[in-house]
Amino acid sequence: MKKLVYAFSLLMLVATILTSCREKKTAGEKIQDGVEEVGDGIGDAVNNTVDKVDDAVKE
Repeated sequence: MKKLVYAFSLLMLVATILTSCREKKTAGEKIQDGVEEVGDGIGDAVNNTVDKVDDAVKE
């Protein structure tokens, strides 16, 4: 029974440590991530447009 209590206590300790170590982003970091996502989306749209234009010209 003691081993079960120790194992459960160790499991709870590990879970607490892993949960409390999460990195929190500041507002500036969230904004920067959003801007980067928008930039990536624009880049993808440009690449798709170029590919479609190339395909249309080849036909």
